[in-house]
Amino acid sequence: MNFNKKASTNEARIQYHEATSTLSCFGDWTVHHLAQLERSLSSTLKEYGKVNTIEASGINQMDTGGAWLFNYLIAQFTQEKKNIPFQGLRQEHQKLLSLVQGKGDFDKQKSIVNPSLNIIAKIGYIAWDYTEEAFSFISFIGEVFVYFLKGVINPSRIRWRTLLNNMQTAGIESIPIIGLLVFLIGVVLAYQGGMQLQDYGANIFIVDLVSLTMIRELAPLIAAIIIAGRTGSAFAAQIGTMKVSEEIDALRILGIPPIEQLVIPKIMALMISLPLLTVFADICGIVGGMLMSDALLGVGIQLFTERLDEVVDLPSFFIGLFKAFFFAATIATVGCFQGFRVSGGAESVGRKTTSSVVQAIFLIIVSDSIFSIFFSWLGI
Repeated sequence: MNFNKKASTNEARIQYHEATSTLSCFGDWTVHHLAQLERSLSSTLKEYGKVNTIEASGINQMDTGGAWLFNYLIAQFTQEKKNIPFQGLRQEHQKLLSLVQGKGDFDKQKSIVNPSLNIIAKIGYIAWDYTEEAFSFISFIGEVFVYFLKGVINPSRIRWRTLLNNMQTAGIESIPIIGLLVFLIGVVLAYQGGMQLQDYGANIFIVDLVSLTMIRELAPLIAAIIIAGRTGSAFAAQIGTMKVSEEIDALRILGIPPIEQLVIPKIMALMISLPLLTVFADICGIVGGMLMSDALLGVGIQLFTERLDEVVDLPSFFIGLFKAFFFAATIATVGCFQGFRVSGGAESVGRKTTSSVVQAIFLIIVSDSIFSIFFSWLGI
């Protein structure tokens, strides 16, 4: 049966041959003839249910629209669990049909990438990610500074209860671990340094070594590293979990700035707690060195304290406190920043928590090196 007997050879049409139960396709199966083809196909399927073969040799041209309709024709019989073969379809048309069916092997060969260019691209992506994170961190610092000034100008804006709770978790609960570790470091420092000084008969200078090293460098540095691993990670995990559970969005909807509610109390609590922990670490480290000096070098406690009074001055003490103050701001800011960068689920929380610890320790060591050079240049 011919639905359009006067049609030109290029006009898309369908013929049904009752004798052989063959459905023949002719003309240009392109997007311009889709409407006509759909009407013809619908009429044919309704009028003639029995089809043994689909003859496609008469198709002159085919685009993806025609291939889609031809695939639809095949799918009608597939749904009825009939195995209707089609024949005569040109190779280029077969490729289009395979593309529509999602079975094609079109350019599936892996593109050959120059390894050196691939490395350059990876370096570029990494550099872009770090640059974007650096600018975001600077913007975060600026926002924190604005809310910090608002809190200083108007103390009623500060969440004092949250601040005190953070001081307890970040400060008081950290006393045992910091005291023990710094005490042991003082013991090791006195032992290692004393073995060398003993050869030169300069046992008394163990006081200089232990006290100045502890007060200026080791006590604030060790305390900061412990706090970065213990408290900085907790800040990142807490804020990250709140972001995953959409509590941060809830605060914004209620008109409560998340930075003022969550970040400022944490930063202020750590800036108060860490200098106090550093003073405690100074005492523990010096006591550890004193006990080892008494046992190993014969420098008694009285002699040690007399020499300590001569060696330690206020500038050295305040240098350690200044470092602790700066380290505290760095740890809290990095931890909160990484918490706000959490996106997705629990995996992102763990990843950003790890990043907060690594970045905080890195910045602590870098800034400590800069401070040491700077204070030496100033002669203090």
